[in-house]
Amino acid sequence: MEGPGSANQPLLLRASRPDEDGESGTCEDGGSVIASVPPPPPSSSGNSVVLFSSLVAVCGSYAFGNAVGYSSPAETGIMDDLGLSLAEYSVFGSTLTIGAMIGAIPSGKVADLLGRRGAMWASELFCITGWLAILFAKGVWWLDTGRLLMGCGIGLLSYVVPVYVAEITPKNVRGGYTSLNQLMIGLGKAFMFLIGSLVNWRILALIGTLPCLLQLLGLFFIPESPRWLAKVGREREFEAALQRLRGKNANISQEASDIQDYTERLRCMSEGGIAELLQWKYAHPLIVGVGLMIFQQCGGLNGFVFYTSAIFEAAGFSTTIGTIVAAVVQILSTTLGVLLIDKSGRCPLLLVSAAGACLGCVFTGLSFFLQDLRVRAELVSSLVLVGVLVFLGSFELGMGGIPWIIMSELFPINVKGSAGSLVNLVSWVGSWFISFTFSYLFEWSSAGTFFIYASVCAAGVIFIVKLVPETKGRTLEEIHASITNKNDNNLS
Repeated sequence: MEGPGSANQPLLLRASRPDEDGESGTCEDGGSVIASVPPPPPSSSGNSVVLFSSLVAVCGSYAFGNAVGYSSPAETGIMDDLGLSLAEYSVFGSTLTIGAMIGAIPSGKVADLLGRRGAMWASELFCITGWLAILFAKGVWWLDTGRLLMGCGIGLLSYVVPVYVAEITPKNVRGGYTSLNQLMIGLGKAFMFLIGSLVNWRILALIGTLPCLLQLLGLFFIPESPRWLAKVGREREFEAALQRLRGKNANISQEASDIQDYTERLRCMSEGGIAELLQWKYAHPLIVGVGLMIFQQCGGLNGFVFYTSAIFEAAGFSTTIGTIVAAVVQILSTTLGVLLIDKSGRCPLLLVSAAGACLGCVFTGLSFFLQDLRVRAELVSSLVLVGVLVFLGSFELGMGGIPWIIMSELFPINVKGSAGSLVNLVSWVGSWFISFTFSYLFEWSSAGTFFIYASVCAAGVIFIVKLVPETKGRTLEEIHASITNKNDNNLS
């Protein structure tokens, strides 16, 4: 939001062009600086609405974490009460990922058709129905159906929550607010691990419905995304929502003008389907969005997260101590990332995170290599603890949440639905692939598995340096104009 003296000077017209400075703000060079008029003092009422709206949205992230964290503490109780075999329970656990892939496919279009609030409504209805199916399950069919429905819900939530938060927050705090998504996922998983050891699996399923119900209630009291309202032509509601988010005394004329001008320009260009997404001018954001999700998942995340106990056990370290310490490190690291992202920027955190994850994989692989050489057991177990903690701590600092933040920032509103669905689907397919292949790789070679993941993380560092743009402190319209104008300039 700009000062009143600049109300008739659209920011996009003042933005530096790629052919003038030759840069678009990649990690390699730090990017160009786009001049703007200093904003007026922030409105406390506007800040409180943004905070409350973001907290309501990330209730969905917490529900996401609950769903992911449910299967581990509930395993023994469900298998004993319903007589499931290990194979049947494995199907139950993996069905969540299958449902998430199904939910990811239409996630962008659903958010475009129903709005961001409507999409969150739909996703929570899926989650609540899934939890209730598990709560009242008498056999494996109801369990799997409930897990599949929950997966569909979190597949949609994983897209719409960061997009909504990114679209309502001011540029100077957008990274921190959007990072709450990853923090709440971690807290949701940790809560399930903790409470799951104290209550019955049916009670745990009932508890899982609470954040879903809380978000459904909160959605009545938060505004719709102004950028979505502008896209669908609801101008009065757009201005009212933006004014509410920025405060009743804030001057929104400049920000409203920028959003409307850019949205209108995109509306005249295309309708934003898959064919439009595959045009050259969207090649850079598409490569960055898809690439970050590939490196996020294929660097071994689910191998470390889903098989933490198996890794510690194979190395001769206490699984109880190891998993507790790992959970604490993940929460602390994610919290640190939230505090740093709007100060350091996206790219520095991504680079530190990917490099640290690579180092963690090397340490873990080295520990099992030494085990094969029959080195002292104490050294092996200590090194595997260091490796796992370095990987998880580094990963949660940046690679865990920032790819979702950048995804929500990079794509213009006219292709955000199609692009978001594609990027979301790639993430969940990668998640399933690593979960499915880890046990086979680990059986083939414990050390080799983690050295493969280390090479993927190392490639991710190069990818970030060469291709990922820095988006800190820039409006979404500035980011979109910078990237697409650069691609148009390269094409000409």
